[in-house]
Amino acid sequence: MDENLRRAAQEGNVDELYASIQRDSNVLRHIDEMEFVDTPLHIAAAEGCIDFAMEIMTLKPTFARKLNQQGFSPIHLAVEKGHKELVLLLLENNKDLVRFKGKKGETPLHYAITREHNLDLIARFLEVCPECIRDVTTTNETALHIATRNNELKALKLLCGMLKRTDHREDVVNQKDRNGDTALHVAACDNRHEMLKLLLQCNADKHATNRAGSTALDVAQQLNNKKSIGILGGCFIPRVSTFNYKLQKQIFKYVTKASVIIFQDMDNISIEDRNALLVILGLLLTATYQASLSPPGSVWQGDSSSNSTDNPVDEDKLPGKSVMDQITFLYFYIPNSAVFVVTFFLTLGLLKPFPRGFRTALQVLLAFLAICFYQSIFFLAPTYLATVVINIFSVMVFVLMMFMCFAYRVSKVSVLILGCWLFPTGVLFDGSIENVILGCWLFLFLYDEFWKGTALVVGYCLLIGLGSGVMFAITNIFTYILGCWLFLSLCRFCIKRCNEHCNT
Repeated sequence: MDENLRRAAQEGNVDELYASIQRDSNVLRHIDEMEFVDTPLHIAAAEGCIDFAMEIMTLKPTFARKLNQQGFSPIHLAVEKGHKELVLLLLENNKDLVRFKGKKGETPLHYAITREHNLDLIARFLEVCPECIRDVTTTNETALHIATRNNELKALKLLCGMLKRTDHREDVVNQKDRNGDTALHVAACDNRHEMLKLLLQCNADKHATNRAGSTALDVAQQLNNKKSIGILGGCFIPRVSTFNYKLQKQIFKYVTKASVIIFQDMDNISIEDRNALLVILGLLLTATYQASLSPPGSVWQGDSSSNSTDNPVDEDKLPGKSVMDQITFLYFYIPNSAVFVVTFFLTLGLLKPFPRGFRTALQVLLAFLAICFYQSIFFLAPTYLATVVINIFSVMVFVLMMFMCFAYRVSKVSVLILGCWLFPTGVLFDGSIENVILGCWLFLFLYDEFWKGTALVVGYCLLIGLGSGVMFAITNIFTYILGCWLFLSLCRFCIKRCNEHCNT
């Protein structure tokens, strides 16, 4: 590089930059032709010369993606030297720079984590390019690995907070490095207790094994760190935890395959086509919902309070019930429900590119719409058989939403809302069968975390205990005992957590 140009970059002298260009109009092109070189932008970035750096970026944008002989790009050098304003200006010109890899495959995000007082930069990187959290180094380490290994707790909190707002949380948090270690293994190896809790809250897989076949709990046990062992082994029913883990893995495997087959083409739809389809699907949902509210032939009129033994009314002619007979009713509402179900899930599938919070809100609203749709049909059904047949469709909606939840297509909140309405209301079966179905449903959402598992099981036991009659006295005793045990365990866990919080 021309010595005058080098000095101009160090001093931030823009006039000297153009003087060098006047002396040799190809001076910047010659530098650009070199594969690994300290460009004027590298020098300006290291020195923090903002005006000069922005001028060079305008003249030669390709300089921003060049590595010098040490394997650093200009943005890497700016991060290293702490020139935050310059880093942000470089990002404004090209947000993809945050994913540009340098020495050891480290991106500016990886580099910022290992430097002090860079939390604002890390937050900005994640805001500008959320996908950068997926990038790995040459040793297959993610930003989580680097933050954990360097004991950067605040940086890890930022990363985990970002992951909780994305759809690829478990993919990133369970990413394995070259040795097969996840970030959880690293935290267990270094006795990072707070980091262990953060990673577990972010759905880190405590069952994942490294190349040596060890889980994070095995690593903690080898080091005989009792606190880490307590955190990693803190599930309330270990055998249930293991079985649930294996069950979820199998379900996730098959649901993912089905999701790829069904939704692959849908994800590739352009924004214009997606918006047009959403309008069409909205009209279909409106039409089917309106049909459920206004059945052909209207409903039987009258006052149900006037019914008595002296003036009985046929069961299929109660006020508010459809005037159609059972067969005609099913002929109309089965196709109507089929259209609603297909439209409902196509709408859910098309919502995936939307922002996570906005998408979750829409999914919750759609779940309530499905509840209203099937509740209206339930009240209109002229006979019990018609009610059962129609409610099979409501079960289908719940099951399909549950599988979409496993494939990260819908939020757990919307599935739980639908499930809470469907089974406890007793619209499908009577007696113990309903309780069994409810138990299976809760089991599918049972995780190792004590809070979720215990709360769900306690609620289930109390529901069965309070809802059963005298004939189920033995069942009541069993469920009350189990519920009390779980409730006491929950209280003990709450006290333990409170003590830990007070100590910290």
